[in-house]
Amino acid sequence: MATVTRLFDSHTEALNAVNELEASGVAHDRISIVSNNADNWHSSSDHSTKGPLGDANGDGENDVADGAGKGATTGGLLGGGAGILAGLGMLAIPGLGPVVAAGWLASTAVGAAAGAAIGGATGGLLGALKEAGHSDEEANVYSEGVRRGGTLVSVRADDGEEDRLERILDGKSGFDATTRGEAYRASGWSQFDDTAEPYTTDQIARERATYR
Repeated sequence: MATVTRLFDSHTEALNAVNELEASGVAHDRISIVSNNADNWHSSSDHSTKGPLGDANGDGENDVADGAGKGATTGGLLGGGAGILAGLGMLAIPGLGPVVAAGWLASTAVGAAAGAAIGGATGGLLGALKEAGHSDEEANVYSEGVRRGGTLVSVRADDGEEDRLERILDGKSGFDATTRGEAYRASGWSQFDDTAEPYTTDQIARERATYR
């Protein structure tokens, strides 16, 4: 099964893309989202649910957009049903700092990080993206994108479905690894470093402004 992944500069755009995927008939267990949370756009009090990453014992309030200043109506974005966004939870991934994530890619990233600690394999999000079928170059760009404040949406695609899924994600302002990788390399970047310090809120704000 192929994997289609896109990087979003805004978590709001990514959430909209996920909703569009589910509305088009993509089962939520085929979708994953991994989002930088350095600006605290999401907290454990945002909604009450148990996701694949553990408990988010909240009070049912959906105010996650306030922290990012996007002005989005998160109640509409997150919904309250059984979709993938109902399982959002917080965790830390090496080199990224705090992230909000749900789905199979996040679970794989956690397992890859544990495996790397034991056996020296490629861990974290980088390892999970490679395991999902992405090239080394793609995995490095997408991991770096999350480090710089972005949000990844990944979808497991059935045969012949890749083009349709790409059109949905591209139509919601998603970027592929080739496009964003060229921009990163133009500034001297070469590869993702999971030992580097996570980006600060100010650094992320500047990064987002660069591509706005």
